[in-house]
Amino acid sequence: MCAFNPPDWSAAREALRDALTAAGWPPDLIGDAELALHELFVNAWKHGGNPAPTVVVVLLADRTVRVSVADDNPALPEPRTPADPYELSGRGLFLVRSLTHRFGAAPRERGKGKFVWFELDAAA
Repeated sequence: MCAFNPPDWSAAREALRDALTAAGWPPDLIGDAELALHELFVNAWKHGGNPAPTVVVVLLADRTVRVSVADDNPALPEPRTPADPYELSGRGLFLVRSLTHRFGAAPRERGKGKFVWFELDAAA
């Protein structure tokens, strides 16, 4: 038997949605931001060694949102596309790159691990 208890990301998703809604962002961009956040959150939990990943949402002058997710794995991620279109995993960072305007990763200043982040610009 295997226990599978993913962390609850609903508080991070709700905070992101509330910030973007209050800033007047369109629903389609809010959905893109939520999906990108979900992918980073699951990766931090599944591959980064965090039972409850830390999420930072920063809204820059209501025009750009930057979402960072911290994990304890120092290895920087490499987006990939699975060779087999029926693979069950391996598309998360490809999705993040496709849904957002900028995407990257950086080592954390203190301690081990990294931040994986994306930025999404509001529609003009």
